Amino acid sequence: MTAETQPMSASSRELTIVIPTFQERDNVGPLVGLVREALPMISWEMIFVDDNSPDGTAEAVWEIGQSDFRVRCIKRIGRRGLSSACIEGMLATGATYVAVMDADLQHDPMLLRSMLNILRGDQVDLVIASRYMPGGSMGDWEVDRVRISTFATRLSRLIAKQPVSDPMSGYFMLRREVLESEVERLSSLGFKILLDIIASSPIPLRLAEVPLQFGKRYAGESKLSTAVAWEFLLLIGDKLVGRYVPVRFVAFSSVGVAGAFVHFAVLTAAFKVIGLSFPVSQAAAVIIAMIFNYSLNNILTYRDVSRKGWGWLRGLASFIVVCGLGAIANVGVASYLFGQQQTMWALAAIAGIFVGAVWNYAVSSRYTWGK
Repeated sequence: MTAETQPMSASSRELTIVIPTFQERDNVGPLVGLVREALPMISWEMIFVDDNSPDGTAEAVWEIGQSDFRVRCIKRIGRRGLSSACIEGMLATGATYVAVMDADLQHDPMLLRSMLNILRGDQVDLVIASRYMPGGSMGDWEVDRVRISTFATRLSRLIAKQPVSDPMSGYFMLRREVLESEVERLSSLGFKILLDIIASSPIPLRLAEVPLQFGKRYAGESKLSTAVAWEFLLLIGDKLVGRYVPVRFVAFSSVGVAGAFVHFAVLTAAFKVIGLSFPVSQAAAVIIAMIFNYSLNNILTYRDVSRKGWGWLRGLASFIVVCGLGAIANVGVASYLFGQQQTMWALAAIAGIFVGAVWNYAVSSRYTWGK
């Protein structure tokens, strides 16, 4: 065992590099090799935070860790999300400085040393590798993806409290005490933890940026998807209105509105087109709308704890029971206000809908998705 691979005490560790992963097995070895080359004579470690990748990413990290104790893995079971993975990794170290980077080799490890040197100067809290400052680039991204990224960057400025050229960057380094001072304010939503950190800080951070030439993915596939875009919108929403109402409740209610349209579409088709009786048509509409709401919430609102396999069916059964009780509460409150309190029928109906929505959200969050 060489000095380079000797175990280190928490006090001797200067830099921890956190890498969130999902299905990145083939990238682990090359990335570790590049970090070794980039950081000679520096006490560092790499923490891979893996969301139970089926391709054996965690096992690949553990195999390297057998001979290099600077490389370790946190394997998460039953939860997903890039931001929450980064937070877990950053909280799992006692290093003075913490970096976050992707596993796909699009982030140049050679920048780590210059970012570290800037932080050592004690004049900066956070260093960002920026694609948009002079000297940086988006690499070989397609035009449509560049446009999406540019739009998201502009949108992010709604919640960023200070000017940053690339608040959507996934490559940065900060002092660990910065994270500790604001970790309880973080939303942990979506995939842009840097934006969450900047937006959550109670005071402007001392920032520096270094140019990043965005590279090509070494192996695997991009994680960019519609669900990822939705998570980004949830983060924006949480920072804008989260202090007044949980953003998951907003998302849950939005899905409910979509479910109402599905309900009336099915009711119309069954009653007016097919010619079924109204009670049968209404029952079919209710069931299909509930399945629609549950499925969409499982994919979007509760993506980080989504149910799969037999758990999906158990979750659906739980959701139907919860919403059935919510419907009873809806009717009960509306009827009481209209009949006993002489409330205007429209206001009574709205009150019933609100009570039912809050019940459905609160109870399904706890029992259907275990939040």
